[in-house]
Amino acid sequence: MSSDRLSGMSQAQRDRLAFVELRLRFMGEIRRQDLVARFDIQAAAATRDIAQYKELAPGNMEYDTKGKVYVRAAWFRPLFDFPVERVFTWLSQSYGDAEPARFRGVIATEGTSLPGRVDLELLSTLTRAIHRGAAVKISYRALSSGLTTREIVPFALADSGLRWHLRAFDRRSSEFRDFVLGRFDDASILPGEVADHETPAQDIQWNRITELELVPHPANVQHPDTIEAEYGMEGGVLKVRTRAAMAGYLLRRWNVDCTDDHSLKGGEHHLWLRNRQALYGVTNLVLAPGYGEGSKDW
Repeated sequence: MSSDRLSGMSQAQRDRLAFVELRLRFMGEIRRQDLVARFDIQAAAATRDIAQYKELAPGNMEYDTKGKVYVRAAWFRPLFDFPVERVFTWLSQSYGDAEPARFRGVIATEGTSLPGRVDLELLSTLTRAIHRGAAVKISYRALSSGLTTREIVPFALADSGLRWHLRAFDRRSSEFRDFVLGRFDDASILPGEVADHETPAQDIQWNRITELELVPHPANVQHPDTIEAEYGMEGGVLKVRTRAAMAGYLLRRWNVDCTDDHSLKGGEHHLWLRNRQALYGVTNLVLAPGYGEGSKDW
């Protein structure tokens, strides 16, 4: 049994095999150099690790002689049971790729996240498409149109702070859009090249960087120095650079009052956007609290 053989290995070896599987499953390929760079081992040791993984899961990888790389096979069955949160941590921050052992935290902690539905095999289809620069045929549940089938060209994952999205060109609307990962029902990679207008370089909202100036709310905060200390403000202002495509998510997550005259009431509005003009041309502002209120020029 593969599980018995894994348990007899050292922790370091199991960690390297887990990394091999993550690369295969979510990137679609693994090279010896990936192991060498990640674990600072010799090429011969990396070769042994790949051979060991192939013995444990003989149907999971094939060798592409043309590309000189091991690729994910059609019959892939994971050896390791990675939690969704660990996978996102690895994809977005490049750590958490060791064996997914179950450990208790060193101190008591609790969270308030809702249990979003993300299927890891479906996610792997999307991440492999991103890595290859390929288009994907999807079944997707939208609030406005229900379950639909469409073709998209994905290029990035995006964390709104509450849930994960996929940034992609939508061939149905001919626009770059965000897709909530939990609303995908199916996905399959399409053959062929993508067009120039479908590539990330053409996504204006994604490539535009805007700087937001956040200050303590002038009306709702009695002691602004408390907010200044909490957010590490300098000179009473916190300057945040973000992609225009992500600005609405940021402003919603932190309940930033985006009105001209800081007129939103309520204890949740600790911050006010001082330079509202920075949002000119940003398209997802329906998420920004008060963005359409008290404005003379929008």
